[in-house]
Amino acid sequence: MNQTWAELIIKLSGLYAGIGALFALAFVLRGVQRIDPAARGAGWGFRLVIFPGSVALWPLLAWRWLRGRSQPPTEHNAHRGASG
Repeated sequence: MNQTWAELIIKLSGLYAGIGALFALAFVLRGVQRIDPAARGAGWGFRLVIFPGSVALWPLLAWRWLRGRSQPPTEHNAHRGASG
């Protein structure tokens, strides 16, 4: 791999993580209780635990937060279909 490509990948990864960290800070303070009602009133320990995952998964969480979803999506798979 060319050094320029490696530098580009490192810079893009840093940008992704930086945006993710800024998003995660806002998300753990305000957004988590909007998309998951069970998280309302959760303490700082819970918010600290979900912070790294929020950094990594920020595009998915941002999409759900912007859409205003308050419940996790219903899972559709063969087991659920056979039971119902």
